[in-house]
Amino acid sequence: MRSKTKQTYNVCFCFRRRFRVAAWEVPADIRRVFKRYSDESGVMSGALLQRFLVEEQKEVNATLDDALSIIDRLRLPLFHPRALNLLSFFNFLFSHLLNPPSLSVLQDMSSPLSHYFIYTGHNSYLTGNQLSSDCSDIPIINALKNGVRVIELDIWPNSSNDDVHVLHGRTLTSPVALIKCLRSIKEYAFFASNYPVVITLEDHLTPDLQAKVAEMITGTFGDILFAPSSESLKEFPSPESLKGRIIISTKPPKEYLEAKEVQEKKEESLTEKPAVDEEAWGKEVPSLRGGTISDYKNIEDEDDLHNEEEIGISRDEYKHLIAIHARKPKGGLEECLKVDPDNVRRLSLSELQLEKAAETYGKEIVRFTQRNILRVYPKGTRITSTNYNPLIGWMHGAQMVAFNMQGYGRSLWLMQGMFKANGGCGYVKKPDFLLKDGPNNEAFDPNAHLRPKITLKVTIYMGEGWFHDFKHTHFDKFSPPDFYARVGIAGVPYDTVMKKTECVEDNWSPSWNQDFEFPLAVPELALLRIEVHEYDMSEKDDFGGQTCLPVWELRSGIRAVPLYSRKGDKYENVKLLMRFEFI
Repeated sequence: MRSKTKQTYNVCFCFRRRFRVAAWEVPADIRRVFKRYSDESGVMSGALLQRFLVEEQKEVNATLDDALSIIDRLRLPLFHPRALNLLSFFNFLFSHLLNPPSLSVLQDMSSPLSHYFIYTGHNSYLTGNQLSSDCSDIPIINALKNGVRVIELDIWPNSSNDDVHVLHGRTLTSPVALIKCLRSIKEYAFFASNYPVVITLEDHLTPDLQAKVAEMITGTFGDILFAPSSESLKEFPSPESLKGRIIISTKPPKEYLEAKEVQEKKEESLTEKPAVDEEAWGKEVPSLRGGTISDYKNIEDEDDLHNEEEIGISRDEYKHLIAIHARKPKGGLEECLKVDPDNVRRLSLSELQLEKAAETYGKEIVRFTQRNILRVYPKGTRITSTNYNPLIGWMHGAQMVAFNMQGYGRSLWLMQGMFKANGGCGYVKKPDFLLKDGPNNEAFDPNAHLRPKITLKVTIYMGEGWFHDFKHTHFDKFSPPDFYARVGIAGVPYDTVMKKTECVEDNWSPSWNQDFEFPLAVPELALLRIEVHEYDMSEKDDFGGQTCLPVWELRSGIRAVPLYSRKGDKYENVKLLMRFEFI
């Protein structure tokens, strides 16, 4: 606990302001909780701590031995034997003893791959923007270390047509050798999770080079490569059965795009203005409630970068490596969404295509994703590697919502929040209503006006840790920071909302002590969004930390919630003390 000190700020050359940096003050509600579970002498014994864990924290399996072990690790020698006083109890609320990181896979992993949301990257090899940044294996390594399970590689011939490069085609991006990317994938594939890694290939190769790619892949991955026994699958295997395996997903071999299509695509990319989505900490996530979807006219499709004519007889070695076939039947979207009972496949749609399709075919998309895999990718005008609202994909059952992982911003924070679930293994089981039709044989309609199932009550007591993790002039040169918090829900349209606390002035340990209630119609898809900002009257508010938490994994009771930087790195000390209740 921090002792009281004083801090001095220079206002001008001859004038200084001094501020007292106060010690932690125990919020009144925490005092009431402690009083409820302490004895007449004002201490909390092991039996009373056990009661607190069971009744307040809903940890029904907590034993007396668990409570005594906690006390032994927290109590000070001068205190009552094997008991906590108010301050040691308050320390306990912030400690990892009450808030251990969840590393356990909690969900059933024996269902087909199509039953899971999968942590998916887009153009995984790019170090920055989509037009001129370097291509490298470093972003791939970072993505795998962070738990990403789907890596996308665009493969092209090198200048002499005798080797294969990875690069964003028809741009100024510098290439990286395919074999280097494959070797890095093998080395880091299972760094963060033992569950399978899918490599999606955007293939722009001749048959000879496809055969060379087949040699590279089999030579690099050997026995860990999953090669299906037949060209088509009636059902995808499960993540559990594919632990430690590498999976290849692409279209059957295609020819190059015709010159006319190349020129049109290039002109479209260069004439569109970049989407300026990332400002101080990222533009607010676009709402899914209505909008201007019908205004979108130019819809690009990465899968259509190939001519639809097959290349005579393709190289068998290459075709046999493809475990998840990416196919788009000829015809309109209605034809693409037809479900084949004897064959499963992957379909790719741009974010704009999905938004437009959802207006008319929302239920059909949900039904398609019950057996097949839908991949959604960013529109081509996201030149600065920004992202979109991932909920548009998830609430329609899309398994592979592909994101640019190079930058930061609120959309990416939602993606990181979703995949904190299930032990961070990169696979999150889809809710049952997305896996089967309802009682009247009706698929889930995410845009329907649904009644709330449950209400999440969130109390935000206070924040702590900025004093230790930031320089004292980081937020304001002339005074301590003025913090406020934003708390809300990202989910289906009728659950989505953001609220805000009052601003606490000149305090490194702000106490808000405010309650917020969120009625939830679809808690199974809801993410709790938390952000802290420092109010600045003359400039943009400063960023003070963020996190997104899957509502379905929130643990009831009083919890210390760690905050993360804009890039998703966990701060060493910054935490919020909060309470979660389901009513």
